Amino acid sequence: MTLDGTAPLDAVPMSDIISADYRPSEDEPYMNARQSEYFRRKLLRWRDDILRGSDVTLRQLKEEDMRLPDQSDWASAEIQRSFELRTRDRERKLLSKIDAALKRIEEGSYGYCEETQEPIGIKRLEARPIATLSIEAQERHERRERAYRED
Repeated sequence: MTLDGTAPLDAVPMSDIISADYRPSEDEPYMNARQSEYFRRKLLRWRDDILRGSDVTLRQLKEEDMRLPDQSDWASAEIQRSFELRTRDRERKLLSKIDAALKRIEEGSYGYCEETQEPIGIKRLEARPIATLSIEAQERHERRERAYRED
């Protein structure tokens, strides 16, 4: 119990910390318990959506009949299958980034730039919840990458 008679945040169930319509604000302390829980839930929903999509694709690939009579039908189906598999591969890589972000939330380092340890910012995290670099650090990284590619 805190001095004002309320339970400390770590003793309160997370469902009581934020409501369904909560949105992080620049007006509150950065990466407080409410913001962390908000981004944790956002990442978990994103992860669940990807996994559901993978299950659907897998089911479709298993059920699909590859014995198409027309070569152009077969070619179209093959292109679609290839596209789905490439998409799922990108999403598989994305899942590892989501898992890493969830781990950073647990560790308390989520929302802070890996290079500068400065806050990444709520707007950037809303747009890209798996971000590990601030916009400035990301721009520096991209400039260096371009310079090495041009050499």
